[in-house]
Amino acid sequence: MEHVHLAVDEDDLYSGYNDYNPTFDSEELDNDVGFQQAVRTSHGRRPPMTAKFPGTAIGARPLASSFGSQIPVVSSIGRPMTGAVQDGAARPMTAVRAAGYTSSLTRGSAFDPLGQSRGPAPALETKNEDTPEEKIKILEKKVNDLLEESCMAQSMGALQLALEKAKEAGRKERALVRQREQSGNADINVDLTYSVLLNLANQYANNDMYPEALNSYQVIVKNKMFSNAGRLKVNMANIYFKQKNYPKAIKFYRMALDQISNAHKEMRIKIMQNIGVVFVRMGQYSDAITSFEHIMSESPNIKTGFNLILCYYAICDKEKMKKAFQKLISVTLGIDDEDKYIASNDDTISNMVIEAIKNDKLHQMERDLKVLAEKYIMTAAKLIAPAIETSFATGFDWCVDMVKSSQYVELANDLEINKAITYLRQKDLNQAVETLKTFEKKDSRVKSAAATNLSFLYFLEKDYDQAERYADMAMNADRYNPAALINKGNTVIIKQDYEKAAEFYKEALRNDSSCTEALYNLGLNYIRLNRLEEALDCFLKLHAILRNSAQVMYQLANLYELLEDRQQAIEWLMQVISVTPTDPEALAKLGELHYSEGDKSQAFQYYYESFRCFPSKIEVIEWLGAYYIETQFCEKAIQYFERATLIQPTQVKWQLMVASCYRRSGNYQKALETYKDIHSKFPENVECLRFLVRLSADMGLKEVQEYATKLKKVEKMKEIKEQRVKSGREGSARGRREGSAGSAGVSTPVLISPKKASIMGVAADVKAVSHTESKQLSPLLDSGKDIGNSTKGERLSAKMRSLPASNEPYETSSPKEIDASYVDPLGPQMERPKTGARKRMDDDDFADEELGDDLLPE
Repeated sequence: MEHVHLAVDEDDLYSGYNDYNPTFDSEELDNDVGFQQAVRTSHGRRPPMTAKFPGTAIGARPLASSFGSQIPVVSSIGRPMTGAVQDGAARPMTAVRAAGYTSSLTRGSAFDPLGQSRGPAPALETKNEDTPEEKIKILEKKVNDLLEESCMAQSMGALQLALEKAKEAGRKERALVRQREQSGNADINVDLTYSVLLNLANQYANNDMYPEALNSYQVIVKNKMFSNAGRLKVNMANIYFKQKNYPKAIKFYRMALDQISNAHKEMRIKIMQNIGVVFVRMGQYSDAITSFEHIMSESPNIKTGFNLILCYYAICDKEKMKKAFQKLISVTLGIDDEDKYIASNDDTISNMVIEAIKNDKLHQMERDLKVLAEKYIMTAAKLIAPAIETSFATGFDWCVDMVKSSQYVELANDLEINKAITYLRQKDLNQAVETLKTFEKKDSRVKSAAATNLSFLYFLEKDYDQAERYADMAMNADRYNPAALINKGNTVIIKQDYEKAAEFYKEALRNDSSCTEALYNLGLNYIRLNRLEEALDCFLKLHAILRNSAQVMYQLANLYELLEDRQQAIEWLMQVISVTPTDPEALAKLGELHYSEGDKSQAFQYYYESFRCFPSKIEVIEWLGAYYIETQFCEKAIQYFERATLIQPTQVKWQLMVASCYRRSGNYQKALETYKDIHSKFPENVECLRFLVRLSADMGLKEVQEYATKLKKVEKMKEIKEQRVKSGREGSARGRREGSAGSAGVSTPVLISPKKASIMGVAADVKAVSHTESKQLSPLLDSGKDIGNSTKGERLSAKMRSLPASNEPYETSSPKEIDASYVDPLGPQMERPKTGARKRMDDDDFADEELGDDLLPE
């Protein structure tokens, strides 16, 4: 009956309020064993409750003990107990179950939310690669990988590897086709086959294997499955162009043009431009003009406009040249104005964007396009200016007027400067100077460029005051112009203010660290100041910029020689002759260094190579002749001394050496004839008469008395002359002593004019050197401050004196006579090479800014 609920009268609205629900009874919780057990453990693993109606009796319930057994616990009241289990169903503690929490777990089990205790997951089921479908997929993947590898190798410049990968891809693709046929799959991957064949043809062309490339292109073009394959005839035409098969190239270009629709306008324009270029190569300028004019009417561009001017220049059509030039300067480049890259001070975000795009690849491409357009316009103007008018000046003026009215107005000044350069090339210096002087009132950049060139011109003319004036003007117009600073430094060098000149060169390097002229001149200036370590540093930096400059390497060798490191000097000279193997000065210098190191065989080899390259250098000839005499090969020395006689016919010592070689080799008759010939040319030469007397006496000739009489007469005349010179010196010394005594100690200053200064041995003039002519500057150091231990002339004379002596009069006395009559034409200054047409700058030359197409260094 306890489960039976009586019906309640529905009309009784207040029924049920007095009913008692034992579930909400909190007074007996202290006596509830199940509740107290749950409170003590507080692990939350209580059995779920099953909802019961109030009054439902609950029998015994199991209680989970720590040993896992369930103990039935009877509630003292008739309410469902917390965590009770009814009918084996587990009730969750909350509405949302926590991760890894299961209420049915027994007490003491481990917390394992990831289920790692269950062990690893079973292995994936392996694919069966034996099926035809899988084999086809694997082959396709290999072909695609090989294609990618081939393209990557080509992009890195490994053309041979790219070709090998392309061939391998072709083999794999054919295996793929066979695999499809065997499996009965008629579907062919046309795109993959096309890619493989096209890549193979391109790699053949890149490796200059043109027949194989043409065959591969033919396979693609003739296959009807490939759509738009006709475009590849452009590639075939390019190959024929490289093979100089111009008729076939035009044929294939036109075939490709026929197969490309008008929708692809840009492609058609490019093909027509190629056709025009081929006609130019064939000399068919009228056909080329037709193609270029069509392009300029449809889609004008800079290159086509320039080619059109060249064609009109080739057929000497003046009016068409003018019209083509006007079309060229009217071509729009399609680039933005540079003003948009100027940052404003207001908008921070906009300034950041401008900084980001100022030097990006797109802006760099725009700058390159603008530079290319300016180059074509400048070249075209210089080309047609002499041809479109009666004089090139009038033609230049017309071009300048056209450029001023176009978008390239800033090129007008550059054209004016090129006009001055053209005057220089025509050796009209006055007109060049007048043209450049017109820029004195122009803007700063053009004014600086013109003044720089004027300074250089006046420096070459030795008008150093004007050169300095225009150098100052160029510096005032543009203080950051390195060419102006270099010219200013060169004018200061004339005044021998080397420290100040070094400051100008350093400032030029601060403005342009890659200015090689400033670095070269600074190194030479440090040599003048005897600051060899700093000079060495300058030339080492210059060598890092100009790796193959023979001038720089020779200066390094010279510096190491001055620093007494001959081995390093030899190594640098070896690099010089690796660049200029026929430089006679470098070869002679190598011979000199090897001789100073005691290696005579190597010295002989380099001196001989120097003689072979330049057989007119007296120092080399003298060394070789002395070497053969020292090694007892007098017959071989004769040819060198005979050559020296031809070079210096007024020097008696070379003819005496020839006669001496004949006598040493035992050919007395030839020696006698040579001495007689010398006597006829130099009748007062004592040495010649002595040997004539000696040889005539030995050979029993009757002329011996005649030569003896002449010898006595000449010796007597020589003594009288020496006595006169001696008495004159004594008289002048006596007069000076009397004058100094009469002056009572009063000295009168003597003013020396500049003309007398050069006579007195003062180094008063320095000559400029451009890249087109080489002139010798003043000595590297002042007189009496020679850097080297001895000059080359002294070393050669010492070598001549060291030749083996004999009891004959000539061997004991002739070396002194030779030394007395021999004067080194180069003096005490150091030698340096001049390669090719001997245009290399000398040891003290300073590289001025050269007049050329580019007036301002970039």
